[in-house]
Amino acid sequence: MVMKPGREVVIAGVGLHPFGRFPDKSAHDLARTAVLEALDDARVGYKDIQAAYFGHVYYEGMSMGEIILGQLGLTGIPVINVENACSSGSTGLWLAFWAVATGQFDIVLAFGAEKVPRGPVTTTSSDSPERLIGADFMMAAYAQMMRRYMSEYGAPVEAFAQVSVKAHKNASMNPYAHHKKVFTLEDVLNSRMISDPLTLFQCCPTSEGGSAAIICAREVADKYIKDPDRLVTIAGAGLRTSKFGDSDEGDQIAAAAREAYEMSGVGPKDVDVVQVHDAGTSGELLGIESLKLVEKGQAWKLEMSGDTEIDGSLPVNTDGGLQGMGHPFGATGIRMVHELVTQLRGEAGDRQVKKANIGLAQCSGAGGIATVFLLRK
Repeated sequence: MVMKPGREVVIAGVGLHPFGRFPDKSAHDLARTAVLEALDDARVGYKDIQAAYFGHVYYEGMSMGEIILGQLGLTGIPVINVENACSSGSTGLWLAFWAVATGQFDIVLAFGAEKVPRGPVTTTSSDSPERLIGADFMMAAYAQMMRRYMSEYGAPVEAFAQVSVKAHKNASMNPYAHHKKVFTLEDVLNSRMISDPLTLFQCCPTSEGGSAAIICAREVADKYIKDPDRLVTIAGAGLRTSKFGDSDEGDQIAAAAREAYEMSGVGPKDVDVVQVHDAGTSGELLGIESLKLVEKGQAWKLEMSGDTEIDGSLPVNTDGGLQGMGHPFGATGIRMVHELVTQLRGEAGDRQVKKANIGLAQCSGAGGIATVFLLRK
């Protein structure tokens, strides 16, 4: 049984610091920029915020969320620091959603930021046997997913490479993206091999950036918000981790999606625009199938046919996804929601999806974590 929110929760404002490399800026700087942009977008004052949830992974001092917001003003509000791997930002948003939905607070801030070091990302403790033998290398896991998918469904390597081609084309239209260079299929396939058959241009860049969202209860929105026409409803929110007996990498994604679909009354066929976790290109195919947006074994055909393009039947990762945007862990989940809000408001410019009314964001994290949000205009 899925718990229903006690009242409607809306996103009033979103903010984003561009993703990329910023050697002269701290993670605090990146986060603060995103927060100020979100406050300006919502047209609310920082003094109105009643609680805040900050997502990050890498250690840059204790109580990082408190330190960042302290630079805006010491108002005494609760500040909760959240670490949940690549889903840290989206987990913070999930906590913020329920804080408003249950009436604990009326208007809250969810934000995230990261400065991810260059090079391969490890997910285990320093003394873990997996780290010592190189088994915690995330792109190896995505390569294994890719191999299994190719074996089970006969998908060609070109279908996975096309995910990267599309993502970088979308990113070229996004001023916030880490990489704006357009690649051909040959560019992607001929880039350096990382974990066979996954090549360099099919692996998301590690990045730096910040993101933020202001959410509030619809019933009190007129107290804080001056432009109700720009509000976007969080219709469904799911968070799940893998359980004993799960046989597929997408089981927790499917479980989180079921929760979000049931909560919202929205089905897969109602979704107009999608953001999924494509750290490796195989993640996109796995994601849209686990979300029941396409039947198992069919996602690769949608990639090859162009159906996941901005003007296709199922637009996926319209802002460039992790492939083009990059992946500052604490910021990624809220970045996905930033793009959906932009799309549902009709403010995406050259990458605007026509008649976008319902959007879905799916973010995954090491440890078998999955978050799913359904937004409705």
